Amino acid sequence: MPDIKSKVQGLDPNVSPRDVRGISEMTGNIYEVMSIITKRANQLSVDLKNELHSKLEEFAVVSETIEEVQENKEQIEISKFYERLPNPVLIAMNEFLNDELDYEYRNSDKSE
Repeated sequence: MPDIKSKVQGLDPNVSPRDVRGISEMTGNIYEVMSIITKRANQLSVDLKNELHSKLEEFAVVSETIEEVQENKEQIEISKFYERLPNPVLIAMNEFLNDELDYEYRNSDKSE
């Protein structure tokens, strides 16, 4: 799976209107589409958060005093990069529309 940086390279970070009927034709139900996109967006959000925290841990300074605040330009650039990334919902929507998501239905056969 390609990393998130290369995946969102040309993606517009702004929200744009979508054709709901066209999107819902892919599964037959708009609520299923929204469920699929929401679950993928949650996965992306967790992945991005973990990736950002792992990169920022390199700059963590363990100190007893709070008197001295250090400014690290690399840390600021990393933070700005992640701030400029599109919202995970926009990324997930783009993946769904480009047919890059695999999803399956689980049978909820409840036998008593």
